[in-house]
Amino acid sequence: MVTKSLVKKVLLTTVLSAALVSQLSAGKEKKYILATASTGGTYYPVGVGIATIASLKLAKKHKLTFSAITSAGSGENVDMIDKGEVDFAILQGLFGSMAWQGKAKYEGKPRKNLRSVSMLWQNVEQFVVYNKVATTGNIMDMKNMYGKKFSIGKRNSGTRVSGQTVLGALDIDFEKMNLQFLGYGPSATSLQDGKIDGMNIPSGPPTSAVTNAYATIGADKVQHLQFSDADVAKIQKAYPVWTRYVIAKDTYPGQKADIQTIAQPNLLVVTKDTPDETVYLLTKTMYENLPFLNTVHKATKVMNIKSAIAGLPMPLHPGAAKYYKEQGIDIPARLIAK
Repeated sequence: MVTKSLVKKVLLTTVLSAALVSQLSAGKEKKYILATASTGGTYYPVGVGIATIASLKLAKKHKLTFSAITSAGSGENVDMIDKGEVDFAILQGLFGSMAWQGKAKYEGKPRKNLRSVSMLWQNVEQFVVYNKVATTGNIMDMKNMYGKKFSIGKRNSGTRVSGQTVLGALDIDFEKMNLQFLGYGPSATSLQDGKIDGMNIPSGPPTSAVTNAYATIGADKVQHLQFSDADVAKIQKAYPVWTRYVIAKDTYPGQKADIQTIAQPNLLVVTKDTPDETVYLLTKTMYENLPFLNTVHKATKVMNIKSAIAGLPMPLHPGAAKYYKEQGIDIPARLIAK
């Protein structure tokens, strides 16, 4: 069931035109909702792209429509899918692993109703701070944020959890910071206005919130903090979902050199009770229309059928598994739903 607050979000982010809806027989279409994150990141535009192409391709023949909604991110997405308020959701690999295994905030309460649909793209950690904070340019400069205002993401977001997990693995005490719990857009605006000294924006580059900050403030005044190999090793030991990632120079306005950071996979998940045919058709449509998704956001250019099941923390939904088998993908036993 969809709550009133969700209806408002759907109205703001609906991907179906009135003309398309009018083609459907009243009362026969099946509507699905896909939870994304805040508008300034990558989840939202990619989620809207997936919902748009799926609706355009499946509405008339199969009576299936999809709408993407905004949310606080992975944390809220798990809650909403658990309550039946949404059907699909985009999650960080870390959050997906925690939820499936029953770790961290899900201790003793694993979300065994979740099923994977596909790995999408990598979620890149982007700690952007003013140069006055970045004395060395390394992530350990976050200790210079003690006592200062730092936006770590919305309270119930994967952004907050991933940021705290990364910092905690490096023995950086985030509790000593004046934490601000803002979404991507508000974080960028607050940084531009000098209301905060740094922000945590894990997303697929180029990220609009980061682009806006660089363009408005200037690359001579703000920068990404970078990760050494030793930093990566410590983080992997604490939670082995992150790997090295390089943000190529010129990705952001005025960025003159590559940025050495880290990334974890993002994935599309669904409930186990969603019909096999629906998930099969969505998966098929998504991969047969990658050029369209590529025009929605550059992060999707890394998506391909060969890496569709890479790094998934939970079993595949049978509908998705059916499509991958048709494409000749060898599915390991751990990803086959019992």
